[in-house]
Amino acid sequence: MELLLVNLNLLGLSDRDLRKLPEYCELVSRTCGAPIPFNYPVVGADSFRTATGVHAAAVVKAMQREDQWLADRVYCGVPASMVGRRQGIEIGPMSGEHNVRYWLTARGIEALPERVTRIMEVAKRSNQLLRDEEIMGIVQE
Repeated sequence: MELLLVNLNLLGLSDRDLRKLPEYCELVSRTCGAPIPFNYPVVGADSFRTATGVHAAAVVKAMQREDQWLADRVYCGVPASMVGRRQGIEIGPMSGEHNVRYWLTARGIEALPERVTRIMEVAKRSNQLLRDEEIMGIVQE
């Protein structure tokens, strides 16, 4: 149902406010005992996140230009804001320095060159996304 609602809005056949859609889907999921797959479109935990350097760089550049409309649509068929979500920038083995600088500055941490380099070194050796706790551990070293 949620994908139908999103597609009707995207096609211009509806103009519903879908900002509460993920919250509604989570409630239904818990109530019915049917977990939402991690990679499920629009409402899955992986929706609207990227750890790929090129994708993150494009999103970050749009954000730096204060162009939220563009940041919401770069490499994304559904604007995150349509469903009350935001683009997420993660750090992993496919990430670039834009990811790291964005992650740090978004948390009020100075993106010192040596700090960025150290996080990149750990990310490149990893075979998965770094957890926030891991990154904070590196920052505090």
